[in-house]
Amino acid sequence: MKSFNIADKLRKLETEVGRLSPMQKILLGTDGSVTTLLENVLGCEVTVNTLSQEVVPADKHVAASLGIPVGEPVNHRIVTLNEGADGKVLLYATSDTPLSRLESSFRDDLMRADIPIGRIMRMHQIESRRELDDVKMCRAGTGISDILGVFRHEPLLSRRYRIITGKEPLISIRETFPYSNFTEEARVIVEAPARIHMGLIDMNGSSGRVDGGIGLSVKDPAVVVEAKRSDEIRVRSDHENTDRIKKTAENTLAALGVQGGAEITLHRTYPGHIGLGSGTQISLATARAICELYRPLPVREIAAIAGRGGTSGIGTAAFESGGFILDGGHRFGPSGEKSDFRPSSASDGVKPAPVLFRHPFPENWHILLATPAIPEGANGKTEVDIFRQYCPVPVGDVQAICHTILMQMLPGIIEKDLELFGTAVNTIQGFGLKKVEHSLQPPLIHDLIATLRTTDAAGVGLSSFGPTVYAIGDTGMQDSLRAAEQVMAETGGSVLLTRARNHGAEIRASP
Repeated sequence: MKSFNIADKLRKLETEVGRLSPMQKILLGTDGSVTTLLENVLGCEVTVNTLSQEVVPADKHVAASLGIPVGEPVNHRIVTLNEGADGKVLLYATSDTPLSRLESSFRDDLMRADIPIGRIMRMHQIESRRELDDVKMCRAGTGISDILGVFRHEPLLSRRYRIITGKEPLISIRETFPYSNFTEEARVIVEAPARIHMGLIDMNGSSGRVDGGIGLSVKDPAVVVEAKRSDEIRVRSDHENTDRIKKTAENTLAALGVQGGAEITLHRTYPGHIGLGSGTQISLATARAICELYRPLPVREIAAIAGRGGTSGIGTAAFESGGFILDGGHRFGPSGEKSDFRPSSASDGVKPAPVLFRHPFPENWHILLATPAIPEGANGKTEVDIFRQYCPVPVGDVQAICHTILMQMLPGIIEKDLELFGTAVNTIQGFGLKKVEHSLQPPLIHDLIATLRTTDAAGVGLSSFGPTVYAIGDTGMQDSLRAAEQVMAETGGSVLLTRARNHGAEIRASP
């Protein structure tokens, strides 16, 4: 197998995740025992906890790494290295060993004891060398995140190496640890959820209030932002969000009266202007991370600093608490908080709306998000012009929306009555500004909604200005998934099955 320059690999890795600490570089690049290295640094015993071990046929990747035929039996072992007997999980490791290359005594120790592989090899006086063949960043995922105590979408650092005896690979090992481990820098990582915006309630204003919103926080997709103290503002992000993050950081530091700066890395996001609120979540996550570094503030104060929530409070409430949310809008008129109809992006200085109702969304209800690869939903000046052109909406539409929410949607959630809730979702698509939003969609969106309503989905709607369409059901949603993929076959796009997220953004600080 071809060797590579570890220094080059580490430099490339730093362009993806940010600055690596000396200890992280050593762990990724060492050709010695990681267990011994950790014990020397930490000054305590590092123990092995075997999570699973089984003999399995080698797949093509394992076979290629070990130079064995596909299907040959290998011992597949998953362990963690822990600080002390019951201490912090330091590292997650998987190994594959061909049974044909193991002597019986070595095999017995490998398969029966919680002993580091390096120690087993020393016990059996096996001369070997380590050959590093991969260093990369990966995502935790649900299983590993629980084991390592990190967020699902948090970046992990990973390396793969082979232990060579004679001229043959004896073991292939993958070691993985969180990017936030093995560093002395103070770091804050925030994971923020996407949200479905089901609709604005009152875009008439004759009651003396305006806006109001209903929405739902979902587990996926998500935003992950990291912040570290710095002498100036540095942003590592995709091109689309760099200016947004920098402006939010400037406003937050100014509001806190901080003379220093922050190094901010956007580790994960999802496209903007597709109806799932990535702009709000990125801004709030950035501001929250910086506040946690310097001086914590309540979410509503953070939202005001970040300039979010001026029309709909759903994004801010999703960040704060998750679940299903109904907000009460803003005072409207000459002496009110707002005197005209504007989207959140054009409502700087307007505080987030009060949350009137927040309730956990049923855990067994599935949520499908279908986003065709078509031009993004209305935003910027186009969105402002739509509000000016179509508002105020008829007061009868507002009354119909309110009646549907009060007598169908809320009871449907509280009583876990999917049919009632789904009926409400379908009904509100035909009133108020949501009706306008539907009228401005291309034919594909109308086809997608109509098709999904013939499947196992109880309710189908357009999130914000789209193009994301959501569908809710409790049967696994496989019919809906296949139908959405078929409708979107020519344009392409993404179809995601997820569930509600009944808690807000999560914050983790280290060390």
